[in-house]
Amino acid sequence: MTVAGIMAEDPYSVLGVSRGASDDDIRRAFRRLAKELHPDINPGDDAASERFKKVSLAYDILGDQEKRKRFDRGEIDASGEPRHAFTGAGGPFGGFGGARARGAGPADDLGFGDIFSDLFGGARGPGGRGGGSAFNPRGQDVRYTLEIDFLEATGGTRKRVTLPEGTVLDLTVPEGVVDGQVLRLKGKGQAGVGGGEHGDALVEIKVRAHPDYERDGDNVHYNLPISINEAVLGAKIEVPTISGSVNLTIPKGTSSGRKFRLRGKGVHNTTTGATGDQIVTVTIVLPDRIDDSLSYFMSEWVQNNSYNPREKSS
Repeated sequence: MTVAGIMAEDPYSVLGVSRGASDDDIRRAFRRLAKELHPDINPGDDAASERFKKVSLAYDILGDQEKRKRFDRGEIDASGEPRHAFTGAGGPFGGFGGARARGAGPADDLGFGDIFSDLFGGARGPGGRGGGSAFNPRGQDVRYTLEIDFLEATGGTRKRVTLPEGTVLDLTVPEGVVDGQVLRLKGKGQAGVGGGEHGDALVEIKVRAHPDYERDGDNVHYNLPISINEAVLGAKIEVPTISGSVNLTIPKGTSSGRKFRLRGKGVHNTTTGATGDQIVTVTIVLPDRIDDSLSYFMSEWVQNNSYNPREKSS
């Protein structure tokens, strides 16, 4: 039976959604019913085939925003036809005598190629091209979570992971991967039906926080504690970075909060080819114990060199 011969029913009822359903709700309802009723999954089941055609026709209306609006306004009926009769090449309601009346199957006829590609890995719907070849749906994708260290994320790593069903995978984590990024492993998901291709494994990366480094895009922030004498007299200090240590010159009179930029010492972005910087923020840390000599020195010094850092310079 062609689509033209289907007794049209209210499309909302056919898909089992309310009139206020969102576009995503409608699409999900159609996907669920299409998987359940597809004739290649139910060979010889005329009832399932008939329901599948009705579901396809319902989605033809509700899956198209303009058609849905026209149906809601009462301009077209459940078959997608204007509610007033007109004469065309096929007689009354002859405008329906196009591709649908010629017997095209729902997948070709109603423009659901993308839906069926998502559902069945590129397989066509009933009556589509392929001469009635066997229907071999693609296996489902599976999702996993992999937790890695901060430096493994910035520098890249290889991980051997064991999936819940026992499969062992060697996973290459590229340098610069970000927290929440999903890596796709082709063909590592569930097996397809009837020899259909495997789905994919989708691995979401979770990056553990680092006690010293904080990432900001491709830049890395690092807090460098220095002593009061290094701040006053200046110093050359070895500073760790994600790619190895470097020497940083601290000028005389450096205050807490001053920032220094180590160019090219951040995260390498494999997409752009650029490498970020490391931003070093200085914090002056006083001794754990202030002895008498330091106290005496400061009391003598301040008598002749009093200053107030909270006063704004004119």
